[in-house]
Amino acid sequence: MPLTSGATVAVSASGELTSALDLGTGRASQILARRMTLGSGTGAGKADRIWSDRRTLAASATEDLDLAGVLLDAFGAAVTFARIKGLIIAAAAGNTNNVVVGAAASAPWITLLGATHTLTLRPGAFVAVGTGAADAIGYAVTATTADLLKVANSAAGTPVTYDIHIIGASV
Repeated sequence: MPLTSGATVAVSASGELTSALDLGTGRASQILARRMTLGSGTGAGKADRIWSDRRTLAASATEDLDLAGVLLDAFGAAVTFARIKGLIIAAAAGNTNNVVVGAAASAPWITLLGATHTLTLRPGAFVAVGTGAADAIGYAVTATTADLLKVANSAAGTPVTYDIHIIGASV
C-alpha cells in the first residue's frame, strides 16, 4: 500500500551559552533546526513507502530487518524499499542495555553506515536521518545483496525495546 500524503521529519536543538564577565553576563544562543518534508511519489523530495514498529529483542539477541520485501506495513502488505529517505530509531528509556544498529553479517545495508560500522543508542537515545528535498537517490537499498539493517541488544541479562520509523521510495 503506497504512502499517499507524504511525510515530514523535523529535528531541532537549542541552548544558550553564558559566561560571567566583569560588568555583566555574555550570552551566545545556539540553534540548529532541520525539517524534511516529502511529497507522495518516488523522485526528488518524494516518498511512497513507510514502515514503523516497536520491537523488543531478548538479552544478547539480534535481528536483521530486510528492507526489500519482508517487512509488513500496518495493513499487512509487504514493504519494499529501493531508497531510504528518512530513518528514526529510538531506544526505550527503560532499557538497561544499549541498542546497536548496523553491520549485518551478510547483505548489510551499506549506504548509511558502511558494511562494518555500527551506531550505539544508549537507553533513551535516538537518531534521526533525513535526505534533502532535492535528493532523488537517498540511501540506496539493493535487494538480496545490500538490504539488511541489523539491530542488536548489546548485552546479556535484559531485553531491549526500540521504536523504528522508515520512510522511503519503491524505485
